Amino acid sequence: MLVAPGSVWRHSARRIWVPGLALMKRKIAAIFAADIAGYSRLVAEDEEETLRRLASYRQVTDDFIAKCGGRIFNTAGDAVLAEFPSAVEAVRCAIDIQESLRTRNMAYPPSRQMSFRIGITIGDVVERDGDLLGDGVNIAARLEGLAEVGGICVSRAVHEQVANKLSVQFADIGAQEVKNIPTPVHAYMVAMPREDGTYATPQLKKPIKTAAAGAPAWMWPAAITVVLLAAIGVGGFLYYTKLETSATKPAAVASSPPAPTPLVSASPAPLIAPSPPASSVPSAKPAPPVPAAPASSLPPPIASGDKLATDIVPFVSDRTRIALATEYLPAGNSKAIALNINGFVGWSVAQPSEDAAKSAALDLCQKRADNAGSPRKCELYAVGNAIVYAHGQPPVPPLPWVKRDALVEKPYATKDVPLLREAARTRLDNLFVPGRKTRTIALGPGGHHFFNSGIDSLEESARRNLQACGAVAGVPCTIVVVDDVFVVPIPASLRVTGFFKAADSRSSRRASGATSRGSLPMRRPAGMRLRSGRRGGRDWD
Repeated sequence: MLVAPGSVWRHSARRIWVPGLALMKRKIAAIFAADIAGYSRLVAEDEEETLRRLASYRQVTDDFIAKCGGRIFNTAGDAVLAEFPSAVEAVRCAIDIQESLRTRNMAYPPSRQMSFRIGITIGDVVERDGDLLGDGVNIAARLEGLAEVGGICVSRAVHEQVANKLSVQFADIGAQEVKNIPTPVHAYMVAMPREDGTYATPQLKKPIKTAAAGAPAWMWPAAITVVLLAAIGVGGFLYYTKLETSATKPAAVASSPPAPTPLVSASPAPLIAPSPPASSVPSAKPAPPVPAAPASSLPPPIASGDKLATDIVPFVSDRTRIALATEYLPAGNSKAIALNINGFVGWSVAQPSEDAAKSAALDLCQKRADNAGSPRKCELYAVGNAIVYAHGQPPVPPLPWVKRDALVEKPYATKDVPLLREAARTRLDNLFVPGRKTRTIALGPGGHHFFNSGIDSLEESARRNLQACGAVAGVPCTIVVVDDVFVVPIPASLRVTGFFKAADSRSSRRASGATSRGSLPMRRPAGMRLRSGRRGGRDWD
């Protein structure tokens, strides 16, 4: 049989031949998708140790998959995709893997445990060159995203096949909307067995809402129309009643300002000041001035020997502060914390002595910093529950740290950041510009700058950059960039404003009684011009 070029020949309903491509075969298979929860965070904290454990854990998963008759058809980093001829064997393999890895994780603290999420479905897929394609693979990946950490999530088709064949309990979480799948997927959680033989109850995810089965389709628009008409009628009645009432009473003269609206904030002063609303109508009475943030809104100073408070540990992330509060503080003696300005931290508990705890904390912190390329050395912050950090709390500006004003903001451009040399601008273009939100830049008066990206909140991003910049500069720094805009006025150009004269400079310093920060007591010939800006240190972010 002759086939025209570019045509497709269907030999049967199960095999498709396309010119220039390998033979594709359709089949029904149980698709198994597994992924490590929080893998990016584990790699960021300790890359080498995470990769070693990943290889060890993958050996365990690969052995169980092969033992249950499965075949791995694709991998990507920490993700594993496998097929099984039986849904029963796929679920049995998933349970064996989770129980084995749970035992291995008991040797590590909770923050360093490596746990899989697993999703399983049955679908009609296409096999090409040993790889599987189709909606079945996509649905298995989405079910894996619904699973709990260390848990298993299966589709309704898998539940129907396994329910009466394995002594496994399931929790029905209903129809779930998942990404890029047009119809909701009805899913079930597998209740994992505990060591005492009981079963853990999975946390049920909220199912999507469905319309009442017995309600006709035309009733909802009719009901909404009736409610709207009733609301309009009541509103009109109240409006005209108010007009009649106000017509019989003289207009009241505003003699007192309205009651202030309370700010919903956990701190005495907000960290981020919102943009002031634009108004074209002048107010009858100017608003009273807003008092400055009280001193209590700033972080309290810390000194060596103070009791450790995890909520004011500088430089580190909010998640690290929570981990210190839940894992470090409750631990016994012979423990220590080490950190560096760039936010890398390491702590050690349950050591035979304080010296051993100090050494272990410093080694872990420095290893993480070196793996990420941070040039800053780690220092001891706390031994036991007492602070030993000699530098105290870094200087930060008063709150709010970021003031959003649409009249001041303008699009970010690296060339417009002042006080930086070309090498620093290149680093911003390569690392800051393509970074994920939220991201900020803190700038000090001497050109010291710190930036970060991909932070959970603007408050955390600003705090960490201001603390790091202040620790290096010795004075408070300023947040100049948030995401893609400058949030402070940026000069359009730098130009000479006068001439330097040694005699005038000396007399002015005597008159002022102090020398400006960074100025040097040197003499220059009269008439020599000074360039705006000066060189400053560039610090690793």
